[in-house]
Amino acid sequence: MSDPAMGKFFALQAVRLSGAVMLLLGLMIGTGRAPSFLAGLPLEAGYALAAVGMVEFFFVPRLLARKWKTPDRQ
Repeated sequence: MSDPAMGKFFALQAVRLSGAVMLLLGLMIGTGRAPSFLAGLPLEAGYALAAVGMVEFFFVPRLLARKWKTPDRQ
């Protein structure tokens, strides 16, 4: 992977994927339909995990892209 843009693209997609997984697990915990290894968690933990997953899915990739943006040449 010699192109730095490719690495950044895959990093952004990994962040989005992990945010989506966190969101889905949080929703499953919040509705009481979590897998057996997560069934003992309180509903509030599911809501918190879903909120963090939404932030990670929608906002973190934008922040990373803004940070990695190539400065304008003048």
